[in-house]
Amino acid sequence: MPFYKYKFIKDGEKHEKTGEFADKAALYAAVRNDGGSIISVEETKPKTSALKLFSFRKKIKTQEIITLARNLSVMLDAGLSVSRALTVLAKQSKSRNLVEVLNKINNSVVSGVTLSKSLEAYPNIFSNLFVSMVRAGEESGQLSNSLRIVADQLEKTHTLSKKIKGAMIYPSVIVCVMIAIGVLAMIFMVPTLTETFKGLEVELPLPTRVIIAISDFLRMNFILTIGVVLVLVFGIITMIRTQKGKNVLDFIILRLPLINTISREVNAARTSRTLSSLISSGVDIVSAINITSAVLQNHYFKNLLTESAKQVQMGELLSSSISNSKGNLFPVFVGEMLAVGEETGKVTDMLENIADYYESEVDQKTKDMSTVIEPFLMILIGIAVGIFAVAMLLPTYSLVDAI
Repeated sequence: MPFYKYKFIKDGEKHEKTGEFADKAALYAAVRNDGGSIISVEETKPKTSALKLFSFRKKIKTQEIITLARNLSVMLDAGLSVSRALTVLAKQSKSRNLVEVLNKINNSVVSGVTLSKSLEAYPNIFSNLFVSMVRAGEESGQLSNSLRIVADQLEKTHTLSKKIKGAMIYPSVIVCVMIAIGVLAMIFMVPTLTETFKGLEVELPLPTRVIIAISDFLRMNFILTIGVVLVLVFGIITMIRTQKGKNVLDFIILRLPLINTISREVNAARTSRTLSSLISSGVDIVSAINITSAVLQNHYFKNLLTESAKQVQMGELLSSSISNSKGNLFPVFVGEMLAVGEETGKVTDMLENIADYYESEVDQKTKDMSTVIEPFLMILIGIAVGIFAVAMLLPTYSLVDAI
């Protein structure tokens, strides 16, 4: 939205402000509703609008958006107007960035712009899914119901993501601790043993020489090693953020044991949940499929749904386009259940059942993951400790043999 520098009179005094509005009509309406009268208006460019939007994205949490949708739904059900509900939400919010966004959206709504159109000005905060469901609610006259549905949708997706991330924390911490202990042992422990070995005056075995060489390299080039590691990490992160890097990561994820099954079920759950929410809110099936495609992260599933949308538009059933897709990305159960829903006219109910099923499956698999990974990590730690211990004890056996 454009920024305006404007002067106005309020309570007999002149004021000058700069603000963001949908258009000049929205500005005039906002000032008039506040009891003021415009003197002059000049459109200006924002100095840090890109940075501010980035800040909103970083600081406005998903849970705050979920709470916003749920509370707005309750207030609309209670009979409050959209503008008054937004005002109340802005007053009770503890997030300064969210308050600023809500006030700007409210100014836009007061000027006559629809809520969905006002939300479109903040794509980094309100997703295409959120905006589309609000628009569908406005068109059907069931805005409060659409907001309740989108709140449930976002909450279930957010909960699913947290469970997956939580399952990965334990092995990540163990691996990091193992690496840290190994580096500390190489820097502080091995040099002490090396001095002892020098006094034995025996030829050191190959494993011991390798450990000592690694220790010497880390001690003599510690800063260089840290720099190389940071460059590698930064390079990997940068690569993953590119489209080519994301495609490679998607390819790897779909071929890793255990992870590939969870990935397929997560995407099945998200697809079913999102489609169910959109269709039940009144969004047409083709638009719902395209919006769902944008919600998914894995490009294989995105491409599948994009192609499915084209086929559905040509008259083919969604269940057929999914079941006959190359690669069998979605589990067979998804296509079969969706076909039953299409035959019985209960597509949204069937999609919701599919989502519930796979969400529970992912929940159980993430819990089982710790049970599966724990013994694997213990074996890995045992092997690492065993190699280190053998390498350090071999010189002692060499000395016994020499005697």
